[in-house]
Amino acid sequence: MVAVIDRINFLKDEINKHNYKYYVEDAPSISDFDYDMLFKELKDLEEKHPEYKTPDSPTQRVGTTSEKFFSQKHKYRLYSLDNTYKYEDLESWYKKITDEYGQDVELVCELKIDGLAIALTYENGLLIDGLTRGDGITGENITTNLKTIKSIPLKLFENANVEVRGEIYMPKTSFIKLNEENIQKGEKAFANPRNAAAGSVRQLDSTITAKRDLSIWVYSSIFENIENPPKTHYESLMYLKKLGFKVNPNIKLCKNVKEAIAYCQEWENKRFELNYATDGVVIKVNKTSIQEDMGFTARAPKWATAFKFPPEEATTTVLDIELGVGKTGAITPVAKLEPVLLAGSTVSRASLHNFDEVWRLDVRIGDKVVIKKAAEIIPKVIKVVDDGNHRRRAKYGLPERCPDPECNSKLEFREGEVSLYCSNPDCPAKMRAKIEFWASKDAMDIDFVGPSIIEQMYKKKLIKSPVDFYELTMEKLMTLDLVKEKSAQNLYSAIQASKHRPLKRLITAFCIKNVGKETSDILANEYGTLEKLQEATIEELAAINGVGGKMAIEIFEFFHNPKTIEMLKRLKALGVEPAPQEMPKSDILKGKTFVLTGTLKNMTRDEASEKIKMYGGKTASSVSKNTSFVLVGENPGSKLDKAEKLGVIILTEEKFLEMIKEQN
Repeated sequence: MVAVIDRINFLKDEINKHNYKYYVEDAPSISDFDYDMLFKELKDLEEKHPEYKTPDSPTQRVGTTSEKFFSQKHKYRLYSLDNTYKYEDLESWYKKITDEYGQDVELVCELKIDGLAIALTYENGLLIDGLTRGDGITGENITTNLKTIKSIPLKLFENANVEVRGEIYMPKTSFIKLNEENIQKGEKAFANPRNAAAGSVRQLDSTITAKRDLSIWVYSSIFENIENPPKTHYESLMYLKKLGFKVNPNIKLCKNVKEAIAYCQEWENKRFELNYATDGVVIKVNKTSIQEDMGFTARAPKWATAFKFPPEEATTTVLDIELGVGKTGAITPVAKLEPVLLAGSTVSRASLHNFDEVWRLDVRIGDKVVIKKAAEIIPKVIKVVDDGNHRRRAKYGLPERCPDPECNSKLEFREGEVSLYCSNPDCPAKMRAKIEFWASKDAMDIDFVGPSIIEQMYKKKLIKSPVDFYELTMEKLMTLDLVKEKSAQNLYSAIQASKHRPLKRLITAFCIKNVGKETSDILANEYGTLEKLQEATIEELAAINGVGGKMAIEIFEFFHNPKTIEMLKRLKALGVEPAPQEMPKSDILKGKTFVLTGTLKNMTRDEASEKIKMYGGKTASSVSKNTSFVLVGENPGSKLDKAEKLGVIILTEEKFLEMIKEQN
């Protein structure tokens, strides 16, 4: 029996070493066949002798299903970083340090990975816990999912007690492949690699996480009970590498701030050659003794800062201006572009929003234009480059007919609006957009139902309106291309599950003119049930804070339209019954209005909005004198400028989370 234990231990060590060579050093030491044979032998031995199966075994990376994640307090707090976009700010930060600690204080530069921050705890070399960053004090325990990521060691090469921080990321090539697969299956595509990584790590079924190509870069550590701890940050990174962690090869030890700035300048363009997303450089004081002496502010270390790369711009050619039809019938001009690499992804289309914007920019087919990504996500045309031929090209004229060939109805402007609309209330393109919105995450959130599946359903005449979703059977779903029994079951279950979404989601899905998520939430909180909302008078609706007279008329007319009344009857007959509206858990933010701008680090803007509402506050889409707070993330837009002009209180994400904790 001793021979069996020895063989199992030998196989575990060998496989762990080969995993390190393959997933960390990117230098395979044996063939795939030989690796598979070792893995199979270990798996067979563990099945015959389950008493010798341990949590650190490489066979334990397959994943399981969990009902939910649980919150757990971090052993050591995770701080945020102060950001800057200017080299002068870096020089000022460095000068304060050298004034205190002498000239040429060494710095370490690391690429700032655009991923999901996590903390890993090891005891005697074994992975015990893996937590998300959360608010820095409390995170979610996602250990089971993290164990499926092969670049995270389950057992270290030494029996160290250490907490390691890192960023989970998805390689760009894997992100593209995942989105292509999702689109083919009719599922939703991820917006960017960071969202894909975060979504993959937070799957309740960790077997899904195991199938996703995720990796990690580790960037800091806290050692316990170590005789000779590293005296510098650079030494600690090298030691982490020795223990079996994946440390980014592009870190650099710099003598002073000039070398650090040169590093930032080098990677501003070079970063796009990498197979992972980075949005800046983290610069840290190297000497541990100086770090300890400098300490922290309430939210960030004084000995570290982040230099953020400016939003990238690219120049390309407008090949055409295409027209899209939205769920309200609004016509949106979209620039079809010569494909160009922008902020790590290939861009071939950019929205022009409306025809006023087309004429303001004076965009013409054939023009050279500069594009950038708003908040590094949505491509936007920002200006035309005059190449000498711009004036010779024809100005873009106002279209007269709906671009959908099945419709071809007259287009019209509506009083007081800049958008052009299709005049046909039954426009097929408008209905397809409504169906797509109904299934979207903002509305009824029907999993597995993406644009390609909806297009098929519409063409095969399985659905003509959103209500038709609830008349689909397994047999009908299996008539769709590439949809077999299991996929049909997933689609059917997702549609059935959407029958009981909260009332606010159903109101949003109705696409009532000028009624978005915020107003839907207000109406749901005010009336509680769909029946009571249907009975509301114009006067009652207009009296609600956040609705007003014009919107009240639109809501009233929608619910008293014969088509709406018929639709609601059908929905009820098909079992669509909204779940009871959740009431706020607290009123600490009652009477406070928040506007959100920029990209938040630890939650999406939708999640932040939910937190605000959970504590009795409300959100608005634009800044006004009635705005209480503007919650600002990275790369904020013009809302921040307006807030500063009006003297509105600006909140960082950290301050917002502290506000909730303190008042709670």
